[in-house]
Amino acid sequence: MEHVDPTIFRLAIFVLAIFVGYYVVWSVTPALHTPLMAVTNAISSVIVVGGLIAAAAFSGDAGPNGWIAKGAGVAAVTLASVNIFGGFMVTRRMLAMYRKKEKPKAAEAAKA
Repeated sequence: MEHVDPTIFRLAIFVLAIFVGYYVVWSVTPALHTPLMAVTNAISSVIVVGGLIAAAAFSGDAGPNGWIAKGAGVAAVTLASVNIFGGFMVTRRMLAMYRKKEKPKAAEAAKA
């Protein structure tokens, strides 16, 4: 059996993860959406920390390709921050759906 190129192997795993993630996310019931958003916000916060480390690790003498690592770190921090903010907004809307609706005061006064 021949040796498989590691890049092809990693690309295949990445593509499979995309398919699995797509089917897992779209089969979640709305009642489980809020807890899952909290978990994805936690994962994104880990990505922010990793992006900050990647952006700061090559601040010194990084050689000719150090800007690639810095750019990837900045992009990771930016995208994960947008994901965290959006996750909190969606969670807030989902939780608002389960709150009791307040009755207008005019309707309460008419009943009394």
